[in-house]
Amino acid sequence: MTPDYKAQTLAMIDSLKTICANYGLGNDGNEFKIISQVFLYKYLNDKYAYTVKQLDERLANNPQWEKALADMSEDEREMLNMMVVDTAKLEPHHLISYLYARQNDDDFAKLFDDTLIDIAVKNADIYSVQTNSGAKVVLFDRLSQFITDEGKRDDFCRAIINKLGDFSFERIFDQKFDFYAQIFEYLIKDYNSNAGGKYAEYYTPHAVARIMANILVPTSERGTVKNVSVYDPSAGSGTLLMNVAHAIGEDKCMIYTQDISQKSSNLLRLNLILNNLVHSIPNVIQGNTIESPFHLEKTGTLKQFDYIVSNPPFKLDFSDFRNNLDTKENQDRFFAGIPTIPKTKKESMAIYQLFLQHIITSLKPTGKAAVVLPTGFITAQQGIDQKIRQYLVDNKMLAGVVSMPSNIFATTGTNVSILFIDKANQGDVVLIDASNLGKKIKEGKNQKTVLSDEEEAQICDTFTAKEAVEDFSVVVSYDDIKAKNYSLSAGQYFDVKIDYVDITADEFNDKMKGFSDTLNSLFKQSHELEGKIAEQMKGLNLGGTPV
Repeated sequence: MTPDYKAQTLAMIDSLKTICANYGLGNDGNEFKIISQVFLYKYLNDKYAYTVKQLDERLANNPQWEKALADMSEDEREMLNMMVVDTAKLEPHHLISYLYARQNDDDFAKLFDDTLIDIAVKNADIYSVQTNSGAKVVLFDRLSQFITDEGKRDDFCRAIINKLGDFSFERIFDQKFDFYAQIFEYLIKDYNSNAGGKYAEYYTPHAVARIMANILVPTSERGTVKNVSVYDPSAGSGTLLMNVAHAIGEDKCMIYTQDISQKSSNLLRLNLILNNLVHSIPNVIQGNTIESPFHLEKTGTLKQFDYIVSNPPFKLDFSDFRNNLDTKENQDRFFAGIPTIPKTKKESMAIYQLFLQHIITSLKPTGKAAVVLPTGFITAQQGIDQKIRQYLVDNKMLAGVVSMPSNIFATTGTNVSILFIDKANQGDVVLIDASNLGKKIKEGKNQKTVLSDEEEAQICDTFTAKEAVEDFSVVVSYDDIKAKNYSLSAGQYFDVKIDYVDITADEFNDKMKGFSDTLNSLFKQSHELEGKIAEQMKGLNLGGTPV
């Protein structure tokens, strides 16, 4: 029987969570660091084993390959590591088997931590995430430090190392995107939200990500797109990026990102490693995109990209740096304006408007983008929203809009639409109302709408074909949109249906008499009610004394 490697992988993740719980770290703020970093250590260990066994026949099919590696001369190992690409370069003392054999040593926790840090330092050039200021965030932390009771740190690290040797990942490296997407989602499912905190990180549903990727890179273009750049200015854990990169081909694109969250940047790095996008990690930036965009040309202007995908935060208090944005240098970038600071409810400031303007400015002249926005954006009759829509239409850079069903995000009740930008589209625009699609299910305490594979295909195929479907989609010109005050709501372009029924003159007169009789009856009831109210009023003394 073929082993179920997915089940084994998920079981290992569950075991690591159990260990954390047993040592008082269940639901602790640092638990996700331990789980994600230990998983990554296991992944890199086994990926290194998988790689060197292919490169050196002395290690291939050798049950004691770790000893054979250690027995090599230093020059031989150095030469071998020079041939290792797309994964971390390790030494014999970095391997899980080495730590397993040393687990009874005194100060094992220190040895465990030192090993992780040494791997991180020796591979810093490839795997480090950069901050706005240029600081390097390496792969690993000293994980035992999260155990407050120093006397339990050795046992904690022993428990971890014993779990990591239960099976090998070597058989999963021939798996494809769908496998790793499921593993990654399971790995981070408890850690990818901030419980509504200042910088909440919502996980973009796979259906939304797939629709965005399939419309941006339709099947007919797969394999023809090469050497392109893909950018997300609010990347989160990278769901949107992974789907687009997979549609293009992981080896045919370079990923660029920025996100203010340290947690998100670390999760994104893990996602890139799992999906053969290690070459893009140096482009992962931790920092405030709106205040300090990192990806710039040598001239200081914004770098422009072939593809941009984003699910930016919708509402956020950015009053502490809002005035820093209102400069002459930012006039082109924020062409439609910057939201003012309200006297109350500062947390409702529409920061998505800034992200959207930043995205439009960051697109190449032939670039395409897909952005998740609150549905209110597509119909707002004034303000920054309306100005942005007008800009897109007047400059003929709009591909279309898909209005999604309510509760497509289980974490928020906000209705969302996906705006598709295409700077090369001089022709018609597609507007789709998919609000009636999907099935309602319960997810925890929340209700969520789930699209079927057929419904996803319906949306993508209709959009790509620019097909008008009754009560579902319209194909309109830029002039049509101008005539509707730049509205991008499909419903406003649907034909109004009037049902005509042939009836005789006698039937018509009978109907009118029925309407007249009903109306007279209502008038009579009204008069009777007025009389009763008047009689009751006579019995009242407004001075407070009964008559």
